[in-house]
Amino acid sequence: MRCRRTWMCVLLAMAVGSGCAAGAGQAPGGAQATGRAGASGSAAAPAHGQERGSSGSPGSPGSPGSPGSSGSPGREARKGGEAGEEGGAAGPRKDKGEEGARKDSAEDGGERTKGERGGGRERAGEKAAAAEAHAQRMKKIQAARAAAAKRWGLRQTPLPAPPPPAEKPRITTRKGFEVDRHKGLPPVFTTVPTKQKVVFLTIDDGAEKDPELLRMMTELRIPYSAFLSDYVVRDDYGYFEKMQGRGVSLHNHTLTHPYLPALPYAKQKAEICGQQVRMEKRFGKRPRLFRPPYGSYNRDTLRAAASCGVKAVPLWAAEAFPDHMEWREWDRDLHPGDIILTHFRGKGEWKGSMPDMIRQVMKVVTAKGYAVARLEDYV
Repeated sequence: MRCRRTWMCVLLAMAVGSGCAAGAGQAPGGAQATGRAGASGSAAAPAHGQERGSSGSPGSPGSPGSPGSSGSPGREARKGGEAGEEGGAAGPRKDKGEEGARKDSAEDGGERTKGERGGGRERAGEKAAAAEAHAQRMKKIQAARAAAAKRWGLRQTPLPAPPPPAEKPRITTRKGFEVDRHKGLPPVFTTVPTKQKVVFLTIDDGAEKDPELLRMMTELRIPYSAFLSDYVVRDDYGYFEKMQGRGVSLHNHTLTHPYLPALPYAKQKAEICGQQVRMEKRFGKRPRLFRPPYGSYNRDTLRAAASCGVKAVPLWAAEAFPDHMEWREWDRDLHPGDIILTHFRGKGEWKGSMPDMIRQVMKVVTAKGYAVARLEDYV
């Protein structure tokens, strides 16, 4: 019976394989068969286990032999790695291009910056050279002025005027010097608004025509402005043409030097505008500045002056004579921007000559630390 059972197991094992052996129970032969089958199964398992560890369980997508699989997971991983490497290779090439472009741009920017710095240094050098040349020129001028001051008997060398302002100051009428409805009319003033220690020298009428004045002012390089009345200059226009040729600006002081407020508007206009026409004809330019005789004016005076091109009416803060100064201000002193008045006079009317008058005014101006500047550079 036992034998029969054994042969039946053998036959069943041959028919169905190890399944019967698994169910054989206690038979020693079955135990051996079962052990061999288990050994065979355990030998195959690690191979599958190695793949499962990297690609998942058998039968999953992408595993060997499964539907839709294009190859082993190892190959796919290797392909992915190769693709990644290819991508990595392409990436750096692009980065290198961008990096190169950035480097080129930086180099261009650096070159431009270097160029700008070089240009800036060049301009700075040019400015420094120009400043040095100007300083040397002024030094020579001041040395010549010092020699001229000694020749002309001045106690001190006149101080050099600073460079004129880049923009002229706004001129307004001095408080108390307004007329009714002054708006729109030329401003009347005695001082130019400036913080520079400069004053302005102006000479009126034209009666005295001293050639020594022209020579003295040229050698000393002292600027001044002339306000002319035709009735006293007409006998020698040439003297004032020489003056103009030396850089002196010529302005309007009426035809006959009347007291204007006593005249009606029409006669005032004839005096002022008639001199504008005369001066343009004789000296080639219509003046922009006008000074009324005696410093006297009214609204008609300013209206008439404005009608023929006058832009401003400078009066004065101090007056110079050969032997003294007269002051408008209570402190009897000079102030930045003050206008100084004097006249074309000689020994016949004064206690001295015109060069004496210049010596007197320059003694005061220089001792107080002021330079004489050109009025037209500020007005």
